[in-house]
Amino acid sequence: MSWALLGVGVVAAAAVFNAYIPARLRWLIVPGFFAAWLTIELALHLLIGGAALVTWLALAGGLSDWRGGLGLGLCVVAGGGLVGLYLRSRGGAAALTEFYREAGIEAVGEVPRFPRSHIAIPWLTFHRRDVEVRRGVPFCEVAGQTLCLDVYSPRAPGRRRPAIVQVHGGAWFLGFKEYQGIPLLTHLARHGWVGFNVDYRLSPKATFPAHLIDVKRAIAWVREHADEYGVDPDFIVVTGGSAGGHLAALVGLTAGDPEYQPGFEAADTSVRAAVVFYGVLDLKNRKYRGLLERVVLKVRYAEHPELFLRASPIDRVHAGAPPFLVIHGSRDTLCAVEDARRFVAALRGVSHAPVRYLEMKGAEHAFDIFASVRTVPVIEAVERFLAAQHRDYLASMAASTAASVVESTVADAVANAGTNAVAAETAAAFAAGSAQAPAT
Repeated sequence: MSWALLGVGVVAAAAVFNAYIPARLRWLIVPGFFAAWLTIELALHLLIGGAALVTWLALAGGLSDWRGGLGLGLCVVAGGGLVGLYLRSRGGAAALTEFYREAGIEAVGEVPRFPRSHIAIPWLTFHRRDVEVRRGVPFCEVAGQTLCLDVYSPRAPGRRRPAIVQVHGGAWFLGFKEYQGIPLLTHLARHGWVGFNVDYRLSPKATFPAHLIDVKRAIAWVREHADEYGVDPDFIVVTGGSAGGHLAALVGLTAGDPEYQPGFEAADTSVRAAVVFYGVLDLKNRKYRGLLERVVLKVRYAEHPELFLRASPIDRVHAGAPPFLVIHGSRDTLCAVEDARRFVAALRGVSHAPVRYLEMKGAEHAFDIFASVRTVPVIEAVERFLAAQHRDYLASMAASTAASVVESTVADAVANAGTNAVAAETAAAFAAGSAQAPAT
């Protein structure tokens, strides 16, 4: 048992150390990310579960020699580190407060709130009884492959609801729509939204911009089937994380671009807002270049830099972009937080629409996969941001309708006034003619 206790202590200490100081060696980056991600977002669970395991090992004789004592010491140190990670996760309140202040929206939202029970039992995130899910709905067939989407909607029927298209991540060559974006989609469905979690062709078989074209096909499909799913075709937003964040950002920045709509150039692929979670926003960054050259774009940056520029959201910013919300973790080991900051600054410099930024202190990549003390308030903030965009849209529609009614009323009044004037003139002429006529 002393060896077991020592092993638990070594693993716990290594996991916590990696969460604070991520691995930098190339071959350790991906496994280091997974270890850090789970350690950070499940810090409280690991602390409670680890304490129970260490107590059991100690009572079973694990402290019979120096190995057990060393293991216990490492577990105590790791436990202190887990407490620090948990407190840091809760420390995002300051960033959220600043976000609400800057966006001019209320921090206290409407009911229903995100279920806090899902923080204690994270797998409940994927089993929501209050949300209807239809899986595997085909939306297009391209290159011999049928692409599908999953629909998340309120159980009660409705019409002209706001819609959101979710794009999964996975470095453009893997990923599963069934396990990404679920906290946001289910929370929005409880607030009356309809969500569409979409497939797209993956590399290395697919070459960019095939991925982007497929997402735009999905948006066009949602508009075509708006009545069937109770969606307002004039209010669709897009979101995604990591590679999906890259694609979501490009969707927001390239509406109607015929280069990315072959065969459906006339389709409306515009969106009312884009929410980008820890996206890849500058493809010129050396961090991604090897993967992009070999697997995604399949050209060398030195030979075709223009292709990397056209595929980089930071190089596609323009004044007509829709409202953006960019969310990134300060400790993201896979996608550079510096790129997110530069993208926001570049977009704010030209866009006429709001550009919001929410940087979560200590957060790793993919922190929103399941409910946690960090994920839940972020998801609620996104819902309130999008609800504000929807309210503005409804207000503008109401104002436009009122203006049309006034214009129509004025036009009718003018027409009626003209008709009355003609009638009066005719009557006067008839009366005058009658007076001059000879008596019979």
